[in-house]
Amino acid sequence: MAGRLAVVGAGLMGSGIAQVAAQAGWQVTLRDLDDAATKRGVDGIRKSLEKFAEKGKIEASEVEATLGRISVTTDLEAAADADIVVEAVFERLEIKHEVFRALDKICKSDAVLATNTSAIPVTQIAAVTERPEAVVGTHFFSPVPMMKLCELVRGYKTSDATLATVRAFAEEIGKTVVVVNRDIAGFVTTRLIAALVVEAVKLVESGVISAEDLDTACKLGFGHAMGPLATTDLTGADVLLHAAKNIYADTADEKFFPPELLQRMVTAGDLGRKTGKGFYTY
Repeated sequence: MAGRLAVVGAGLMGSGIAQVAAQAGWQVTLRDLDDAATKRGVDGIRKSLEKFAEKGKIEASEVEATLGRISVTTDLEAAADADIVVEAVFERLEIKHEVFRALDKICKSDAVLATNTSAIPVTQIAAVTERPEAVVGTHFFSPVPMMKLCELVRGYKTSDATLATVRAFAEEIGKTVVVVNRDIAGFVTTRLIAALVVEAVKLVESGVISAEDLDTACKLGFGHAMGPLATTDLTGADVLLHAAKNIYADTADEKFFPPELLQRMVTAGDLGRKTGKGFYTY
C-alpha cells in the first residue's frame, strides 16, 4: 500500500508518525512553520533510529534509508500530492481549523485528511472542510515509534472507505488499531485517562495520599505500567489540562473538571518531564 504521506507538525507526535511511516516504506513530507522546527523534528527522528540500531532492533543501513524517505518543508502546498495527510499540530480547535481549511483547498480529491487530536471531536474539525466524509481521527500514542496503539475515530460523516484506508495505513506501519464508532470528546483512551488523572490529582491535592503512593497503588493494584501522575508528567500537565477542559466543555460532566492543583502547576510552568518538574522532579 505504501504511498505518499504528509505530516503537518514536526513536534514529538508528528516526527514520530513520520518516522514509523518512512520505516514502513512511505514517502513522507514533514511540514512545520519554520526551518528550526523541521530540523528539530528530523534530528529527533535520527536520534530515535540510531537508538534502535544500537539496540539491534533495526539494521544500521536502515537509519539513512529511512531518513532518505523523509523530506521537510515549511510550505503546506507540499501536501498536494499526498494520499494521506496527518495533522499533528497543537490541541486548539482554531489552529486545527486553519490547517484543515487550507488542506481542503490544497489536497487532491481522493486524499484522506486525518487528525491526531486526542480530545477534540473529529466532527468539529471536519466541519470547516467541503469533504467531511474524508476526515478521520488517527490518535497515535507517544512515543509513536514505541507505542503500538492507534485509536481510529469516526467523525459524524466519516465514510467507511476513509476508515478502511486509515486502518490499512496504521496496520501497515505496525500499529494495532481500535475503532471509536461515535465521535465523543476525548474518544475512549483520553476520556479514561482524563477521568483517572482528575481523580488522582484531587486525592493528592486534598492530602489523602502522596503522588508516589498513588502511582504505586495503580501499578501494583491495577497492573498499570505507569501510574496516572507519572503519565501526566510524561505527556505534559498542559496537554492533560487541555484534554480535560475540552471534554468538560463538550460534556459539562463534573468528573472532567480540572482540579486547582493541575491548573496551578500549568500556570507555574511545572509541566512534567519537559520542564524538569511536575508531580515528580526530573
